[in-house]
Amino acid sequence: MNHRHQVVVIGGGAAGITFAAQMLKKRSETDIAIVEPSEAHYYQPAWTLCGGVGWNVESTRRAQQDYIPSSSTWIRDYAETFEPEANKVVLRSGNTLEYEQLVVCPGIQLDWDRIAGMRQEDLGKNGLCSIYTYEGARDTWQMISNFEHGCAIFTQPVMPIKCAGAPQKIMYLASDNFQERGISDQSEVLFFLPGAAPFGLAEFVPVLSGVIERYNIRPYYKHTLVKVLPDQRQASFKVELPEGKEEIVTMEYDLLHVVPPQSAPDFIKNSPLANEAGWVDVDQFTLQHLRYPNVFSLGDASSTPNSKTAAAIRKQAPILVQNLCDFIDQRPLSGQYNGYASCPMVTKKGRVVLAEFGYEGKLMPSFPVDPAQERYSMWLLKTKFLPFLYWNLMLRGVNL
Repeated sequence: MNHRHQVVVIGGGAAGITFAAQMLKKRSETDIAIVEPSEAHYYQPAWTLCGGVGWNVESTRRAQQDYIPSSSTWIRDYAETFEPEANKVVLRSGNTLEYEQLVVCPGIQLDWDRIAGMRQEDLGKNGLCSIYTYEGARDTWQMISNFEHGCAIFTQPVMPIKCAGAPQKIMYLASDNFQERGISDQSEVLFFLPGAAPFGLAEFVPVLSGVIERYNIRPYYKHTLVKVLPDQRQASFKVELPEGKEEIVTMEYDLLHVVPPQSAPDFIKNSPLANEAGWVDVDQFTLQHLRYPNVFSLGDASSTPNSKTAAAIRKQAPILVQNLCDFIDQRPLSGQYNGYASCPMVTKKGRVVLAEFGYEGKLMPSFPVDPAQERYSMWLLKTKFLPFLYWNLMLRGVNL
């Protein structure tokens, strides 16, 4: 069957719902269809707190039908292929959708299979855990709270990933838990990451280096997880050496927190919408596709070189709405996205370093205080205000 809508949105996550809700507030007559197979909607930024301090993971999941805008059409199906020359999307069911404008925001893909021996079904067993899944966040808390002694390894893959600070947040919360329970002397916390510093912006390196030192964490820079043997509790890392050389080192662990490599979804990578790296090929300022002018993208699957966070989506959505309206009205695109993203870096229970930045690492703080400090006020922002903002304002189309 062939259906036609004015605007077709691929993805009903934070990006798709926020855009659709804002577009309908601005132009209520817009005919919008949202392609989203999932019956559940997740507030993923809280999974760090579920895994690190025992938040109820069920509080992060709500019914998708409660957030799909009522005046839009919800198509419970998967997008399979794009035919942008014909303004058409082919669905897994075999049905097709024709559009006048297309907004592509399916999120990011977790590539567990890029780690040899790693299977998602192994999480929750043999000391293996990850906050990057709904069930994994619950299992991570069980493993951290039951950990008594030994070696706890935390990993970070090559960027880009969603919520780039999450691999460190869960490590800091675990270390805080170990201190609180008096088992730090019997525990060894190791951090393996491919970069040469704990954070990409120099302004935040001193405070995070101080946190690492405070918890007696041993960082292993230029190390990337490449293999796991869960039954033997062994993890292997590729190490970057001088002059372009590499070696593999293997470590034994009692607890291993894995952050999987990530990429654009396969159906995006294999489509004519993708750039060479697989992301939806858009202008980083206007969010308009570079080859198909009636195609736009926001969120994690787009090629914009910003940190992939919900805060970025919050700033991208109104820009895209403005530019889509400009395009429909045949006006020059007036919206400009500056790359804003936010990373509330939880350093312990009750303390957060709020990093806000845009393109080229420009600091963009929202508050008149030094952002490179651990603050209780930012903990309240992270745990109280931001979840409320997400469920009650952002997904309801409020321009924030």
